[in-house]
Amino acid sequence: MCDPCYRAALCHRGPCARCGQQRRLVAPPGPGADTCADCAGIPVFSACTGCGTEDKLYERGRCARCSLRRRARELLADPAGTVPPALASVLEAITATRQPRVALNWLRQGAGAALLADVAAGRLPLTHEALDACPRRKAADYLRHVLTASGALPQRDEHLARTEQWLQELLTAIELPDDRRLVQAYATWQVMRRLRASAKQNRARTPTANARNNIQAAASLLAWLRSRHATLSDCRQGDIDQWLRTGPSASLARDFLTWASSRGHSQRLDIPAPARATGAAISQDRRWTHAARLLHDDTLDPTDRVAGCLLLLYGQPLSRIAVMTTSQVTRSGQEMLIRLGRHDMPVPGPLASAITQLLTDGRSHRGVGSPQQTAWLFPGHLPGRPITPATLGERLRALGIYAQASRRAALLDLAAQLPAAVLADLLGLHQNTAAKWMHQAGGDWSRYAAELARHPHQP
Repeated sequence: MCDPCYRAALCHRGPCARCGQQRRLVAPPGPGADTCADCAGIPVFSACTGCGTEDKLYERGRCARCSLRRRARELLADPAGTVPPALASVLEAITATRQPRVALNWLRQGAGAALLADVAAGRLPLTHEALDACPRRKAADYLRHVLTASGALPQRDEHLARTEQWLQELLTAIELPDDRRLVQAYATWQVMRRLRASAKQNRARTPTANARNNIQAAASLLAWLRSRHATLSDCRQGDIDQWLRTGPSASLARDFLTWASSRGHSQRLDIPAPARATGAAISQDRRWTHAARLLHDDTLDPTDRVAGCLLLLYGQPLSRIAVMTTSQVTRSGQEMLIRLGRHDMPVPGPLASAITQLLTDGRSHRGVGSPQQTAWLFPGHLPGRPITPATLGERLRALGIYAQASRRAALLDLAAQLPAAVLADLLGLHQNTAAKWMHQAGGDWSRYAAELARHPHQP
């Protein structure tokens, strides 16, 4: 068999026309092949010596998956050839990947795999602290996700841990002890305490950017005052007005000044709250055009279809869509339900089909070492983690869907049709937020409760 025919046979798999088994189809030669090698009387030319699968062979007559099992076990085993119990789940996750060729490349070339070999050999302790100290930060972070997802390492809020490390570095860089103590007190008792409370409620990632910006603004303000030979206790409103002219980020010190005045470190000083830009909304016609495409074009990736529909139909932000779990999707008889707020809502048929496809075989965006079972509706590349909102946004923008304008259009449409209380319960919005959307949409539900009380039995 010539080389092009050989390669075509390796890529063409399906049910054999004679025996009905799922095999490599090799006869007749070419793209119309419908018969396996055995039925055609051709010697099996690519059968794995380990499992018998007809596939491209990698080493010693083994297919990609059998080669992956051998190499992964070789990497993780101790000198006696036994994989330590702490790493057994890691071995299972690596070898069960949907893309064994990618995993083979990672074992051969990946910096994270080299660190994993150090862990298995005892050269690198199996602790978060050891990975924190590793100079190859990206490789160590990826390996950390592999180890925590498999249970070899305890879970840790990485965003919170990184912020704590960043805070220690910032405090060390502040030269004057009085300023350092003030920033440390503000960071410890105001910002970090608030951040830890948020981390307890967060299902996937703790938003730390605003916390870092507030602490940095506090340190910058104190340094600016020192450059003017002043302290925070000497500071007056005129000084703050001049500080605000130093740049747009100067307003981030507002939280610090509020805290400082309440603790007696300064007099009351005001920084106006920044105006919130709501942005424009796409037209309803354009919104429904996008939604129709996502609902009915089954050539699109189910991740994009489901995420886009949750944005366009239910006004969910990408930050909430990204951390949705499979437990939020349930079935009641033949009907699929989804929970976005306090109550389950029925899902339209085309979207239910897309979600079903996503749950069964559409969630392939996972890296090497990811567990086969995941609670995330949209698992990400990092093992055990959901997709990031930024990645979702990039995927949707490739389809011409822009998150902020699309979500605004969806909420304006829904707020014009539903009372604020119902909108809040169904979509997981705060009551005040739902009321603001209702007023922007021009909805008038002021007599809704009274009408409901007068006609309690109306559907």
